[in-house]
Amino acid sequence: MRTSVVDVGSKTVRLVVSDTEGGAPLPVHTAKWRLRLSEQVTHGGPVPDRAVEDLVDAVAAADRAAARWGAAGPLAFATAVVRGAPNRHEVLRTVRDRTGVELCTLPGEVEAELTFLAARRWMGWRCGPLAMLDIGGGSLEVAFGRGRLPDFAASLPLGAARLTHEYFEDEDPPSPDRVRALRRRVRHQLRDAAARIRWEGPRTAVATSRTFQQLGRLCGAAPGRHGPFVERVLSAADL
Repeated sequence: MRTSVVDVGSKTVRLVVSDTEGGAPLPVHTAKWRLRLSEQVTHGGPVPDRAVEDLVDAVAAADRAAARWGAAGPLAFATAVVRGAPNRHEVLRTVRDRTGVELCTLPGEVEAELTFLAARRWMGWRCGPLAMLDIGGGSLEVAFGRGRLPDFAASLPLGAARLTHEYFEDEDPPSPDRVRALRRRVRHQLRDAAARIRWEGPRTAVATSRTFQQLGRLCGAAPGRHGPFVERVLSAADL
């Protein structure tokens, strides 16, 4: 049995087709379409018509690609940029009417829970109490748990693309004042989640997402061509 998933993120629409029979999913095909939705949507503003047209085209292309690889209609979801838009219902309806794909949005806490579940499945039980951090373009997901699902999960409006556009769009390089303002905001919004995780005392912290992968590479972690099973560590001192 083949299953396809479409993830509408802040920068790209991603398709993964996997064989899901008899155990862990085995990816057989991936594809992505760069839309850069976060650059077209102002904070708290609607998704503009041009961006909706691009999204329709990308989802339709993903649906056709999934069918070519023998998968049923994709499970499709959108994350922070569409989720936070005031016209999200119109966007979802337009995609459904023009592509036949039932695009939905995930609540931020559910996104954090699912990412934690994936991290737990990957890391295994040997890692013990686990803290998970996932930086996307529009949001930051944080979770902690001792079991398969998290005991605590939160989604915060601290995505890399969102903060870049809000604080640094007009300055390159940004001024020290703008950097300090951004640091104050991040510390304030992370305060409760950070205190909870420190109190829980995780044995292992795992970072997911492309943003963390790029930071890891900058700090000396092995490149992707070395494969997924090479240990990669990102230390605060190196960062």
